[in-house]
Amino acid sequence: MFPIGDDNSDRHITPVVNYAIIGVNILVFLLLQRLGSNEPFDYAFSLVPKEIMTGVDIAGPQVIQVGSEVARVNHYATPLPVYFNFLSSMFMHGGIMHIFGNMLFLFVFGDNIENLIGHIRYAVFYLLCGFGAAAAQIIMGPDSIIPMLGASGAISGVLGGYLLLFPKRNVRALIFNFVTTVPAFVAIGIWIGYQIVLGYLTPAGGGGVAYAAHIGGFVVGFASIKIFAIGRSARMATY
Repeated sequence: MFPIGDDNSDRHITPVVNYAIIGVNILVFLLLQRLGSNEPFDYAFSLVPKEIMTGVDIAGPQVIQVGSEVARVNHYATPLPVYFNFLSSMFMHGGIMHIFGNMLFLFVFGDNIENLIGHIRYAVFYLLCGFGAAAAQIIMGPDSIIPMLGASGAISGVLGGYLLLFPKRNVRALIFNFVTTVPAFVAIGIWIGYQIVLGYLTPAGGGGVAYAAHIGGFVVGFASIKIFAIGRSARMATY
């Protein structure tokens, strides 16, 4: 199931923050990451759990072993404190399909939350979800030296908030080769269920998809969105 749109008939503001986040992600990917081919930048500004836990920047060739698999990665020195990478890694992606999928999800679901809680609150909410997602991944693999990057964790928080605020809102989704409409709780429920199952099956500290970050971001978004929505329209929050 791949969401491609939702009901925006009640949107009364332009989601400038959501558009800005999408724009920054695209610009970083095109200009700084050079479509994911700028290895020194990617490794210098991605988030490495062990660096965060020790406060020590890791540089040079490193050997990574997960189960019976062994790989080598070449870490590059971070010009700023390693904790800055909590932020920088949220605006980086590993490839065209990675950024396309993330930005589509953000485009579909982010505007509704910004419309409800406002521009500033939405910006803070988004960053909080991203930081929470990264923290969850670090907790699951504190000694990992595998770099983490992507907006998925923050966007997972947006999905968590959307599910709580708009559980019955219609979402247009592509299922196999046809388009249908389902309630948000179905579309997002299938997504988070998929993350939980694969997260359970993925070794802690393993590479690939950071399922712990997805789940952590989702939990942070679901748990905090009502705080950010305080004082906003109760009618809108029941959709």
